Amino acid sequence: MKSFGHRLPKCPARSFHKKAAAHIPEALWPALGPILEQIGSLTERIRDYERHLETISKEHYPETELLRQVEGIGALTALTFVLTLEDPYRFAKSRSVGAYLGLVPVQDQSGDRDPQRHISKEGDEMLRKLLVGNAHYILGPFGSDSDLRRHGEKIGSRGAKNAKKRAVVAVARKLSVLLHRLWITAEVYEPLYNAKRRQEQEEAA
Repeated sequence: MKSFGHRLPKCPARSFHKKAAAHIPEALWPALGPILEQIGSLTERIRDYERHLETISKEHYPETELLRQVEGIGALTALTFVLTLEDPYRFAKSRSVGAYLGLVPVQDQSGDRDPQRHISKEGDEMLRKLLVGNAHYILGPFGSDSDLRRHGEKIGSRGAKNAKKRAVVAVARKLSVLLHRLWITAEVYEPLYNAKRRQEQEEAA
């Protein structure tokens, strides 16, 4: 479209194939029309899968609703988390889940040096990628204010090399810990719990 001097409007991925059709010049229809049809077909198939996942979650894994209290966590991530961990009581501490999923840095300790390297990437790869994707959403333009977002922004603002990547991984790791805790305790999720707690402590002091 840009090569022919045209632009497509911004729109959600789900409605792209419908809204884009009205803006494609007639000369480009023979080439782009079939592509839009394929996009429309794939979009509908994705919706069918999403509806199927919703049904599975509600009928067989109601505990996924506890995890989905966190903004950005959908049926796929919640189901994958529950099915991968299987039994939440396998972990004595919630923070152990981050290490189990390979979201902690590998230590390369030698003498007085103890540098942090890349994450270990152990455990289930699919769940790790889903959590990283959720972290991107939390830190992105559509993510709401929360302890998770503030934690990531603090790390990302340090300006060090790969600070933004580290922020995403850090949020993904904290997210895994949070999801496990919600599963274990069945608590009502408060996005700004830590921030409010710090504020109350400061006011009390």
